[in-house]
Amino acid sequence: MRIAALVLRILRQFIRDKRTMALMLAAPLLILTLVDLVFNGENYVPNIGLVSIPTTIEDKMLKEGAHIQKYGSEKDAVNDLEQQNLDGYLLFQPGRSGKLVLEGSDPAINGVVMKWSQDALKPLQPSNIKQKLKIAYFHGKEELRQFDYFGPVLLGFFAFFFVFLVAGISFLRERTTGTLGRLMASPLRRWEIVAGYVIGFGIFTMLQAVIIALYAIYVLDMAMYGAFGYVLLITLLLSLSALTLGILLSAFAQNEFQMMQFIPIVIVPQLFFSGLFNLETISEWLRWIGLATPLYYGAEALRDVMVRGNGWDEIYGDILILAGFSALFISLNIIALKKYRKA
Repeated sequence: MRIAALVLRILRQFIRDKRTMALMLAAPLLILTLVDLVFNGENYVPNIGLVSIPTTIEDKMLKEGAHIQKYGSEKDAVNDLEQQNLDGYLLFQPGRSGKLVLEGSDPAINGVVMKWSQDALKPLQPSNIKQKLKIAYFHGKEELRQFDYFGPVLLGFFAFFFVFLVAGISFLRERTTGTLGRLMASPLRRWEIVAGYVIGFGIFTMLQAVIIALYAIYVLDMAMYGAFGYVLLITLLLSLSALTLGILLSAFAQNEFQMMQFIPIVIVPQLFFSGLFNLETISEWLRWIGLATPLYYGAEALRDVMVRGNGWDEIYGDILILAGFSALFISLNIIALKKYRKA
């Protein structure tokens, strides 16, 4: 009887907590659906450019299995390659060996492009063109590992995830222990309280960002073709957005368990749509999810710097968007404190 009474008490607790019940039923279905949509997407079709290809060669090539774009000059192809509109281009010039130039930042796509090129040029083997084909890399190099391509995404994800979790739980404890209530009773304005928490937590956030970046690049030997200062800036801004988002969502949690419930709803979808998986193979109606998340922009900026070696001109847009997310979350935090004090 005593065991039965204990079981009934626990069941009543779950039934009263409607959000926990909904999360236990909906979160696994949501994650499984995302996994299915990501891994059961279409096969990737490479975008290949043909630059000044003689008609005699082009007519014999097998062009199936790729999106083909023709260019009159190599400069135009390089421009599209830099804008990531191409995965690679083929160039044949009279009296010279053929050349395949790969975008180079994703080893998996590099493999797809090289395989397509080999298949496309098979009919030309008697002319010995396939054997003379030279391979060059616009970004990265032949030794680039798959981990080097995924690494920037994981670096951004771990910085975002742990800052979000620690900030949310810490601020929740400030509220449940009465510390926040005492601050609200002081002359401090709401924006001053939010600024104080953001700066206070932000100092440790900065330390974590520096340690993660240094360890990934100099201990794990992750690819690094750009400026390390940009990596720190991006990681700091990504951590700041996680910090302010964690503080904001903690206002809607009553305990640490409820704070953890936000992970499958807020964190997991960001990982799926941050660039860890090729978004080109996912249905177009789902791709917008990534555009609405800070991790997407942070991961893309980190990859631009670390793998592609890009500078400020290429990443400033992502930087501004990350700063915008943080500003938005800070503003919402100030508004959320209204339920404790109007001014």
